[in-house]
Amino acid sequence: MAFWTENKTEPKRNFRWRVRMLDIVNIAGVSDATQAVWWAKTVDTPSYTVTDTTHSFFDNEFKFPGRVQWQDVSMTLVDPISPNAAYITNQVILDSGYNIKALGGGTSAGNDFETNPTSITKSGANAAVGKVFIDIFSGSGKVVEQWQMINPFITSVKFSTLDYTNDDMRTIDLTWKYDFAKCISNKTDGTPYAGGTQFDY
Repeated sequence: MAFWTENKTEPKRNFRWRVRMLDIVNIAGVSDATQAVWWAKTVDTPSYTVTDTTHSFFDNEFKFPGRVQWQDVSMTLVDPISPNAAYITNQVILDSGYNIKALGGGTSAGNDFETNPTSITKSGANAAVGKVFIDIFSGSGKVVEQWQMINPFITSVKFSTLDYTNDDMRTIDLTWKYDFAKCISNKTDGTPYAGGTQFDY
């Protein structure tokens, strides 16, 4: 039976969701991870493609599946003044290991190339953002689908263009890369299906 003829079922809706970045705490006044929930304006759910290879034989072609490739996730955040999302985003990059190098005489050991030539590492970039979840809700407020990017890190930050004629809220566009994503599918009451966790490790 189609869901639109049955009042006990419902489709998932594009506006019932939230993003949680659990380790974005103690930065620029963020004392609790729930404070970061409302920043997200739009987000892609993790997606993937399967590569293929072709074997040619005479005038025939035979195709074989290759690797699963997880696609980048785009996210747009609203930039509030307090907590300051721009400051927090910049701090995430710094906490990943990036610093401005100074030859012999930086203002502190943290940016002195001779004594502490640090750079971004995967472990540092992962630790800077921690766990990132995308929760999708039913109309009754239960999480019916949850995605978690595994080993996520930010690869692109773009602050919105300032414009005297534009009174929209300022935003920050982020691009995320990750190794793969874990997906949990739940029933309408929020309890998991048997075998509802996919792409787990």
